[in-house]
Amino acid sequence: MPLILGTNSIKDTGYDVANSLRFNDGSSDNIQRTYGTPTNSKIFGLSWWVKLGKPYDGSGSQDFWGERAGSNDRVFMGINADGTFEYFEKDGGSTVLNIKTNRLFRDNSAWYHFLLLGDSTQGTSSNRLKLYINGQQETSLATATYPSENYTFRLAIGSSTKYFGRVGLGGSLSTNYYDGYLCEAVFVDGTVTTHTDYGEFDSDSPTIWKPIDVSGLTFGNNGFYLDFEDSSALGNDVSGNNNDFTVNNLTAVDQSTDTCTNNFATLNPLDNAVSQAVFSQGNLKSTMNNSNSQGVGSTGTFWVSSGKWYVEAKLVDNASDTGTAFGVTGKVGASTTLLDRVGRSADAVVYTDAGEKAIANTFTSSYGSTYTNGDIIGIYIDLDNLKIYFAKNGTLQNSGTGLTLNAIANTLNGFYTFSVGMNAGGGSPVYEINFGGTQSFSISSGNTDDNGYGNFEYSPNITGDGVAKKFYSMCSKNLAEYG
Repeated sequence: MPLILGTNSIKDTGYDVANSLRFNDGSSDNIQRTYGTPTNSKIFGLSWWVKLGKPYDGSGSQDFWGERAGSNDRVFMGINADGTFEYFEKDGGSTVLNIKTNRLFRDNSAWYHFLLLGDSTQGTSSNRLKLYINGQQETSLATATYPSENYTFRLAIGSSTKYFGRVGLGGSLSTNYYDGYLCEAVFVDGTVTTHTDYGEFDSDSPTIWKPIDVSGLTFGNNGFYLDFEDSSALGNDVSGNNNDFTVNNLTAVDQSTDTCTNNFATLNPLDNAVSQAVFSQGNLKSTMNNSNSQGVGSTGTFWVSSGKWYVEAKLVDNASDTGTAFGVTGKVGASTTLLDRVGRSADAVVYTDAGEKAIANTFTSSYGSTYTNGDIIGIYIDLDNLKIYFAKNGTLQNSGTGLTLNAIANTLNGFYTFSVGMNAGGGSPVYEINFGGTQSFSISSGNTDDNGYGNFEYSPNITGDGVAKKFYSMCSKNLAEYG
């Protein structure tokens, strides 16, 4: 089974995707374009890469591409509430095609590639529509209704508006907006293509599917290639057709370097048993529910056992409470008691808003400065020397002396991950985390790590314990080198 592009997946292969576009469902983000006269609406290819933001919760779909002329004439394509992928078209009130997977898509930490190839001129019905996910054709389908021969795909017809991020499900446009990241969005109009025109399996890791350069494709009249590299024109089509998309509620801050060739860490919405946090902004903003006053928290999607890593965390709103903590933990997974990963587990080390350090549930007041709403905390995780350093608004705490971490072999799971949360009090505190790939809060200065990755308010390089140290953003390319 081909793998999704996860944390430590593939080496640098020479082809890099520079940018993605982040969609936030709470902001009703979407892009749209009205097609002109097609080259051939019986033949198309539609390819796109996504990293899902909103976790599966059984309520509402994640809408990808679609079109709507009315409740009886429309297209839906996306992730259902049960986690399956589905694509259907209605024409004149009848469902004329419908494919739905048995497989579920619930991973919020990695990139998926979706590809639809339509050719209704084929005599065999199952050849008229093919779905590939991560380079593998989906043949085990819960529903498989194929279009009739020489069917005109609504997805490819002219004079209708196509959307990414929202789809017409009923009498009006759906409010099930997409939440997550999109890159390498490609539509080919009227040319027969194969899955190897859009990606390839890695030569060293043959189960890993990766993107290739698609700029040489024959796109056709309505074809487009959205690479999201122009922050001033995020809907710019670089296929040569100038079939630009209109962007709705998206700005330059939504341009990201978290892509299918360099995957960045985010907060993990699946590790949410106690806090029941609401995640937004590409899983970089967490609004926590601490009404039980037991302690709440979130962890990161990347687990590391070696290397030096830098993360920035901003306290947006402490909800008039105290007990905020940023740091690391070796604890992840469901817990129904006081959240032991925020400074309380055997290998958790955090810096609290009261200026305390907390190590293995021992809180010491004489560590550093207090911090409050608007302050940015830098977390420097040195797993090569088992030290962690903290900075407040660029100033190292504890005179640059690091706090000691447990040896990796003695941690709960053999790894550390970023941790944020509140140890006490009630309310709904709000945090924004910057792992470097996407702006979770405004960056006024701009600093990268020494490999050129990340965008941080403060430098990832410090002098800790009297030694100059270089730290790196939590992305798959750095992880492949240092992790």
